[in-house]
Amino acid sequence: MDNQTKNILIIEDNRKYSKLIQMNLQAAGYHVITSESGLQGLNATRQFKPDLILLDIMLPELDGHKISRLLKKDRQFKHIPILMLTSRDLDKDRYYATASNVEGYLLKTEPIEKILQKVKDSLNKNQSIGRFGLAHVR
Repeated sequence: MDNQTKNILIIEDNRKYSKLIQMNLQAAGYHVITSESGLQGLNATRQFKPDLILLDIMLPELDGHKISRLLKKDRQFKHIPILMLTSRDLDKDRYYATASNVEGYLLKTEPIEKILQKVKDSLNKNQSIGRFGLAHVR
C-alpha cells in the first residue's frame, strides 16, 4: 500500500494531541487533515472523503458516537474505516462504538506505534474488502 495516497482525517479537539498524531502519521507517509469539532469533522469528511478517520468521542457540537452513526448510515461514507481514539475507557463508550460499526477503539495512552499499526491494518483491510467487491457488505 502506498501511504502517500492515503488521506487520514483526525477529528480531535485537543490541539497538542492532534498535532502529535498528525506529525507521526505524516512521518509514516500519510496525508493528514485535522478538525477540532464534531461539525467541522463531519463537513471535512464530506469535502475531502478521507480513507480513514481517527475520531475522538468528546467533541464540541457533535460527539464522536453521533458522527460515527451518521457516517456509517450514509451510503457515500459507510465504507470509510473509523477508529475511535479517546481517553475514555468506559464499557458504555466501547458498546456505542461497536454498535456504530467502527473498526477500532484505541486509548490515547496507547503507544504511538500501536496506533500507527492499527491505522495501517485498517487501511489494508478496507483496501482488500474493496478489491474483492465486498465493501457494500460491511
